[in-house]
Amino acid sequence: MKAKRLLIASLIGLFAVSAFAADDEKEKEEDRTEIRQMVQDTLTRLYKAQPAAKTAVEKGYGYAVFSNTGVKILLAGSGKGKGLAVNNKTKQETFMKMASAGAGLGMGVKDYVVVFVFANEKAMAQFLDSGWSGSGQADAAAKAGEKGGAYSGAAEVAPGVWVYQITKNGLALQLTLQGTKYYKDDDLNKTNKS
Repeated sequence: MKAKRLLIASLIGLFAVSAFAADDEKEKEEDRTEIRQMVQDTLTRLYKAQPAAKTAVEKGYGYAVFSNTGVKILLAGSGKGKGLAVNNKTKQETFMKMASAGAGLGMGVKDYVVVFVFANEKAMAQFLDSGWSGSGQADAAAKAGEKGGAYSGAAEVAPGVWVYQITKNGLALQLTLQGTKYYKDDDLNKTNKS
């Protein structure tokens, strides 16, 4: 009788773990789908605001798109977001996160999206393997008007890395990436399929 109860308890426990894992994977896939949709919406907005960007994104080695919500209250500010990096050569997707913190006088909420374009394999590999951290040099003026071609409207923030920043009002002429860290989302990049 004891063995039978132990077997039933084990089966119930196994069923509960399986159900939890299935729910967890379903939630992760919903998050992935939501991020992919944000990427498509963002690229559509970018191409409308800066048509030459389509060539840059499609011909680049890869690209990454992030959505950020930042909050600033008096002297402190923070933000977080999610994104997706895509290797144009292999079509490999890497889900990512971003977090920012900053100081300075101000108040309000700033929603914006950022599109990174990687000109070569080295630039993209460094971004994916080491993450990327916006520091003092990450505030840069977009090259609209000064430099034509595919990267018009973007700012080069590192060798081979171009960035477009889009606010609710359209393409930003001044990038503000200070204090922002971009890194892989370990939860969304692994699946429970084993």
